Amino acid sequence: MDGYLGSYATLGLLLVAGVLLFVAAFGANRLLRPAHPAEPPGKRIAYESGIDPVGGDWAQAQIRYYVYAYLYVLFAVEAVFLFPWAVIFDRPGFGGMAIAEMGIFVAVLALGILYAWRKKILTWT
Repeated sequence: MDGYLGSYATLGLLLVAGVLLFVAAFGANRLLRPAHPAEPPGKRIAYESGIDPVGGDWAQAQIRYYVYAYLYVLFAVEAVFLFPWAVIFDRPGFGGMAIAEMGIFVAVLALGILYAWRKKILTWT
């Protein structure tokens, strides 16, 4: 299948195969499942241990934990961007411009951490 319409035909065949797989999986589920599932004692208890829950269902989460998680993700993404840059940095053609781009990237991240530090977000109390 070559040409302009060939790529659409490939996409159409792939979509039909996906729908057929979906229908086959649900059909097999309907055929193989038990008609009347067993209802063992304790199945509808809230906990698997069988102990009734005690206390309320509301728990307060402090926002600083989310800030720490966000900062972790931020610096993990930074590492993802820095590693390929460091690998290809010594190749010809990646001179001053590559240093300037990565310097700007690291400077923006440093400004973010400086802002968080100045707002005393990073203090653990």
